[in-house]
Amino acid sequence: MKFFAVILALTALSILASWYCFQHGYTLYYGDAEAHLNIARRVLDSRTPGPEQLGTVWLPLPHILMIPFAMRDPWWKNGLAGAIPSMLCFVAAGAFLFAAARREFSSTASLAAAAIFALNPNILYLQSTPMTEPLFAASLLAMLWATLWFRDSQDIWPILIAGAASNAASFTRYEGWFLIPFAALYLWLVARKKWHAMLFGALAALAPLAWLLHNQYYYSNAFEFYNGPWSAMAIYKRQLEGGMQPYPGDHDWRAAIRYYVTAARLVTGWPVLIMGSLGAFAALWKRAWWPIVLLSLPPLFYVWSMYSSGTPIFVPTLWPNSYYNTRYAVTVLPLLAFGSAAIADIHSKKLRAAAAAIVTVIALTAWIPGPPICWKESEVNSTARRAWTAEAAKFLAENYQPGSGILFPFGDMTGTLRQAGIPLREGLHEGNEATWLGAIRRPDLFLREEWVIGFAGDDATTAALRADRRGHHYQVVKRIFTKGAPVVEIWQRQ
Repeated sequence: MKFFAVILALTALSILASWYCFQHGYTLYYGDAEAHLNIARRVLDSRTPGPEQLGTVWLPLPHILMIPFAMRDPWWKNGLAGAIPSMLCFVAAGAFLFAAARREFSSTASLAAAAIFALNPNILYLQSTPMTEPLFAASLLAMLWATLWFRDSQDIWPILIAGAASNAASFTRYEGWFLIPFAALYLWLVARKKWHAMLFGALAALAPLAWLLHNQYYYSNAFEFYNGPWSAMAIYKRQLEGGMQPYPGDHDWRAAIRYYVTAARLVTGWPVLIMGSLGAFAALWKRAWWPIVLLSLPPLFYVWSMYSSGTPIFVPTLWPNSYYNTRYAVTVLPLLAFGSAAIADIHSKKLRAAAAAIVTVIALTAWIPGPPICWKESEVNSTARRAWTAEAAKFLAENYQPGSGILFPFGDMTGTLRQAGIPLREGLHEGNEATWLGAIRRPDLFLREEWVIGFAGDDATTAALRADRRGHHYQVVKRIFTKGAPVVEIWQRQ
């Protein structure tokens, strides 16, 4: 009964938080949230629909799960299509955390673990958006529960579930790939029949292999996501060549750890961070070492990425005193939640309930410092984008006629079509590779769209300018000036 009560409580929290964010317009504050939703939409709503529209840098599962919801026009337009899968994954993550903790501790202590996770304002915000953190948390915690189940049962079913959870994690975020050898080694150590561990390894390798094949087939480079022109490493390299200072933590372990711990403190608050960290040692003392090892891997992955892969985290209390990727610190939350359960798991039943209540109260301290750091990041970094998107979308909604066609760069600009209610199949963008290249390289021959929208000087607006110079008579009909953003230009063929 406690398990179903946990699911009901998680569902209620999810709905309340998502409704609040939806009513206040926060669902698509994150630029990445907008992009995830529009990638899901373009898989089917495109001039060239199909798997290629999933792209290469971002892993495909979040977009695949959104597709059935994103194809409903009202849900795509208001962003709800991207929030629904995140909400379901939040409930699943909390349920798997409770179930995994119950295999190590008492039910009362497991409730404390679920409370630490579910009451955190940052995870509640992220699960109200089309971001990938809730899906990864659900996959990670499902893998933890399944591996603990296998340890106790030596059955085939937990191996199959662990393999499925690993594939879900690996199709969601790249730290999922990092988990595979550690999980396989653990299963090898606890398996009485070693072929169980080998089966898990074979199953878990399917997702990374499939993504390598996807990149090879569509981009002729299996590692396009890692070293292609739109990879994080390539973008960072271009920024360095342009004179930008290196990110904090770049080949500096001390700085990488400092920035990650600071972000973790801002995400969870000092009380939860201290209690969960001490609890992790308590769990080790109680010989619940595997959950601590597995749940420590994602935070370690991010510290390693900050050191070696040009992955930045910016926090307002450290140089450059801004907000960026603070959500990466949410990966520490399951670890702290499990550690907190170890503290609440004391021998006396009477005191155990009191300890769980105290842990739950401490969980609420994450709300004290002010607005959740992840929400604040999305709010600060999206102010200019939301302003010009709304103005451009209003203009298009009033002037665009269905079937006219519109050339635009996919990315932030896609939000103008979504808000204006223009199907993506009426647009021409980088995802329609051959047609797009023809339109921007020889607009005098191949640019047939009536409308062009983009930032001044980008490929789209340059194509309109070149076409106009060669007698195709495109003209700027709207310029949008927004503080902190490039000039947005809307061109129309006369």
